[in-house]
Amino acid sequence: MLRLDRCVIENGTFRLSADLGLKPGHIVAVIGPSGEGKTTLLEAIAGFLPLAEGEITWDGKPLSPLAPGARPVAMLFQDGNLFPHLSAEQNAGLGLDPRLKLSRADRARVSEALDRVGLTGLGRRKPGALSGGQRARVALARLMVQRRAIVLLDEPFAALGPALKAEMLALVKHLAQETGATVLMVSHDPEDARRVADQVIFVR
Repeated sequence: MLRLDRCVIENGTFRLSADLGLKPGHIVAVIGPSGEGKTTLLEAIAGFLPLAEGEITWDGKPLSPLAPGARPVAMLFQDGNLFPHLSAEQNAGLGLDPRLKLSRADRARVSEALDRVGLTGLGRRKPGALSGGQRARVALARLMVQRRAIVLLDEPFAALGPALKAEMLALVKHLAQETGATVLMVSHDPEDARRVADQVIFVR
């Protein structure tokens, strides 16, 4: 279980309190007005923001002593964070090794992830040669290869059209069901929450 125990998160003058537990394998929609702390909550879980008080634990073990890269967490941001000079397969491979020193098994894992998000045969294309939906799929493939127990989504599909966004959310739901990952998904769209979420957190 992911547990936030009497946590206080400070980001400049902004202060957010959180006390909750989330079951493994659930998709949790994080909703609320703009500027109320949804992204701040995710960044604290990922380790990008320190806690002023309290503790975040996973399976009873504290996460605060761990650097972001050492936590069982993968995070996907709004813009996908793709590098324009790298190919789709290289961008996805960054999820395994930031130096891209990939073994044959690693490359096979990246290829499988690209296939599963519908990018078969497009691995050598750079982001500039891909559509917005295809770039979102590359970012999701990078998330998939990490195989982390906690997945954080900060509205990565907000700019997509309704049909494509629904398809990407369905992929996320399938990923959570297959791996048992706990998924926290920031959204401003109640329909997204209704479509895929098992639980809703309202942040204010």
